Amino acid sequence: MALAQGSPLRAETGLTVTDPAAFPPLPPYPASPQVPLEEHVFGQTVSDPWRWLEADVRHDDKVGQWVGAQSRFAETYLGALPERPAFEARMKRLIDYERFGLPVARGAHVFHRWNAGLMNQSQLLVTDGEAPAGAKGRVLLDPNTWAGDGATALDDWQPSDDGSLMAYSVQDGGSDWRTVQVVRVADGAVLPDRLKWVKFSGLAWVGDSALVYSRFAEPGKDAAFQALNYNQTVWLHRLGTSQSDDVPIHATPDLPKRGHVATVSSDGRWLVIASSDGTDPVNTVSIAPIEGGQIGAVRPLIAEMTAEWTFLDAVGDSLWFLSGAQAPRRKIVRVDLARHGEAPPRFTTVVPEHDDTLQWAAIVGHRLVLGYLHDAHSLVRLAALDGVAAGELALPGLGAVGRVSGRPDDTHGYLSFASFTTPDTVLRFDPGNGTRTVWRAPKLTFRPDDYRVTQVFYPSRDGTRVPMFVVRHADVHGPVPTLLYGYGGFNIALSPWFSPTTMAWLESGGAYAVANLRGGGEYGDAWHDAGRRAHKQNVFDDCIAAGEWLIANGMCPAGGLSIQGHSNGGLLVGAVVNQRPDLFAAANAGVGVMDMLRFDRFTAGRYWVDDYGYPEKEADWHVLRAYSPYHNVHAGAVYPAIVVTTADTDDRVVPGHSFKYAAALQNTAIGPKPHLIRIETRAGHGSGKPIDKVIAEAADVQAFLAHWSGLIPRA
Repeated sequence: MALAQGSPLRAETGLTVTDPAAFPPLPPYPASPQVPLEEHVFGQTVSDPWRWLEADVRHDDKVGQWVGAQSRFAETYLGALPERPAFEARMKRLIDYERFGLPVARGAHVFHRWNAGLMNQSQLLVTDGEAPAGAKGRVLLDPNTWAGDGATALDDWQPSDDGSLMAYSVQDGGSDWRTVQVVRVADGAVLPDRLKWVKFSGLAWVGDSALVYSRFAEPGKDAAFQALNYNQTVWLHRLGTSQSDDVPIHATPDLPKRGHVATVSSDGRWLVIASSDGTDPVNTVSIAPIEGGQIGAVRPLIAEMTAEWTFLDAVGDSLWFLSGAQAPRRKIVRVDLARHGEAPPRFTTVVPEHDDTLQWAAIVGHRLVLGYLHDAHSLVRLAALDGVAAGELALPGLGAVGRVSGRPDDTHGYLSFASFTTPDTVLRFDPGNGTRTVWRAPKLTFRPDDYRVTQVFYPSRDGTRVPMFVVRHADVHGPVPTLLYGYGGFNIALSPWFSPTTMAWLESGGAYAVANLRGGGEYGDAWHDAGRRAHKQNVFDDCIAAGEWLIANGMCPAGGLSIQGHSNGGLLVGAVVNQRPDLFAAANAGVGVMDMLRFDRFTAGRYWVDDYGYPEKEADWHVLRAYSPYHNVHAGAVYPAIVVTTADTDDRVVPGHSFKYAAALQNTAIGPKPHLIRIETRAGHGSGKPIDKVIAEAADVQAFLAHWSGLIPRA
């Protein structure tokens, strides 16, 4: 297949490129037959001619044939892009560095993930005690041996308290379903226990011979990857027994939408169950005492679902929580219990709400370790258990702390720190005096100092001040093709993170911008509420204003702006491209929620009503109809080049969303630029994807965005 006409920006800038005449018009897209279907809802008629593409590709031959044809079409186009070889080579070099996960100490052992660089999946290593620098450790689990295509991944893992056993969950083909197994640490022998139909679950040990986990009932035939999930139950599994013998610990059959995640305090004395209905950061809490390996009666601790209560840990009969009760930016609450419920619990605020958003907390060395967001980047403060401030833990720069490891009785803890230009570095810290040292740092194939990160604040349409990070090579001056990334939903904050594939864009001379849109969690509940349900348009306005600011302030040339987003961010891309197709040269909508009138009918979609609203409610329906990407592709407008990315086994945002949206793009008169869909096989919503698939997809996407925004990769 010949490529479509070259980017007009290339000619305008006078860069030496192939003559645009060498790129004839795109051939016809594969057929997407329309099956007339109209529904009359709340006074409007809605057409859905590609509903047949919602069927599961595993079981529907017509959908399978459509997927095959679209995949071949996109593969031919993307594989012929002249920019692609340079991007792929760069990404392989940039990702080929030794990576260390956060260590977890149990008994005499320390466990952590490790990747030599280009391993499809990271291994889980174990050492006897804290290994010195340069010591690799023994391989306990190697997911690279689990499947020939590298698409079976190690998900969660939890060692027993004495470090003799490791419970772990296996993810296959990117699915949200997990299978839980147990390995003996001494010799690496995998025990016969296999727990299936586990999803959205924690793993918690009760003593050293039993596990608490959450699962759903086995789905019906052919329904595992599309059916809605109801009636999650917390179960107790004793090692050496069949899953059919497991004992239900907690369920709410009268509230079938309610999900439950169980944890056990580090001293093994308390079972704590957090229950929620959706994605809203509100939940109830139930507790039970544990004595002699036996779980007592489960009783409610926080019965009303009005605020977030995230369990941190327990010391004796006191439990600590990160709480949003009358604290939209979060606080720390201690709950003092009578062990057998003889007296009501006492709630005491020990760290009140701060101007910054309290994002996470932990108890390490009998100190509170408090992770705050200050204008979307991390600050770590320390406090005594009574809340008295104990200083700040200095971080290496403007970046974000990903995770923290440590327990109340530990003398030290670990945290991982990353920035836009520095991969995860594991720091060992002393909570007593706030000092830190580097435990493991990556050896890089580039110089972080060659890049500069700035944070700007720009006005949105209604005047709201929105932060945005902009990353550029230090020797880049003036406007350059820019890739804008956004999310804006579900109370999720976009803090600085490191992506070796994004570094390939920066090495090529482009700029990268991350806008902290409303709907996220950067500034607490008010920021989240301002970008959801009836206020969702604020998210799109914030994103559009970010693009306009980048061009108006000389960061990006007109005709040189690309946009990218995944999941809720894929919805963002679809919506803003529909609303302002003139603003963008190219777009990548990844695993997006594209049909806002039917999102709640598949797998985890029902959870998202907290952010999006209920399609069956008239007021919500009209809001959703107004921005739904699938329903608002406008004939007659000239759209940017678009590559839609999804996976045939995504059971979080089912691929039918992207299939229908791509069919609408290809069958509407929206201009001559390409509108492709790239469909990955044996990959889900993103987690667990092997490195070779990560590189292949990123090289395709960045080559496409570069081609249509005028970015020519540097040598």
